[in-house]
Amino acid sequence: MWTELKAPSLAEMEATAHEIFERLPAEFRALCEGVIIRVDDFPTEEVLNEMECESEFDLLGLFQGVGLPQQSLGDVARLPNMVWLYRRPILDYWAEHDESLGHIVRHVLIHEIGHHFGLSDDDMEAIEAQAE
Repeated sequence: MWTELKAPSLAEMEATAHEIFERLPAEFRALCEGVIIRVDDFPTEEVLNEMECESEFDLLGLFQGVGLPQQSLGDVARLPNMVWLYRRPILDYWAEHDESLGHIVRHVLIHEIGHHFGLSDDDMEAIEAQAE
């Protein structure tokens, strides 16, 4: 059985993230208009330095952009808001914990989107409970 299993590719993990996103509560998804979800193996050096990470495995995901609480109608055009999921750190975390890969991806996705909204950890836990 194990001889046939492989870690998901970038494309497979991104597809999984989008499938998980589609199962989140509709009112939550509706507020995410324009947020782009992407998967990469690791954060860039710039991101690692900015976040003061000690290792490229320290960061599972990242919201980049201007969160809803900071946006205003007078904002000039800017890059789209993005949620990054980092495949290799997520796989490393998965290997060390007793959680399914889908649960970890859902948790990281909700947490990073939560930054877009300026949500508290309690708010994010409630959304995650609704998505199960």
